[in-house]
Amino acid sequence: MTTQAAAVHRFSFLRVAIALQTLTIFLQAVSAGLLLTASYGETLHSVGARVMYGASMLYVLAAVLAWKPGGGPVRPVWQATGFLVLASVQVVLGIAHVPSVHLPLGVLMFGLSLLALVKR
Repeated sequence: MTTQAAAVHRFSFLRVAIALQTLTIFLQAVSAGLLLTASYGETLHSVGARVMYGASMLYVLAAVLAWKPGGGPVRPVWQATGFLVLASVQVVLGIAHVPSVHLPLGVLMFGLSLLALVKR
């Protein structure tokens, strides 16, 4: 019984949402590198920004669903909301072409997302 509970916890919707967000942020770093070397890099980075933002919204949804019906802690909701705010700032900085803040914020977001994934 304990093994089944651990397996269900390991692959929860919240954990999958955090993993997806982490992956999309990593792919944004890859597409940022392509901005410098390939003609299609800008298109990939632009599409990736939308996907990353959607993954951040999915993380908020998963956190709310884990909290409200399941009676779980509210902390993941606040963390997911914080990521959505960071993603919003990141998109605005990208559109405004402010790489001096956009790049370090992307690195910070990846690190925080990876930390959230490992802790979950």
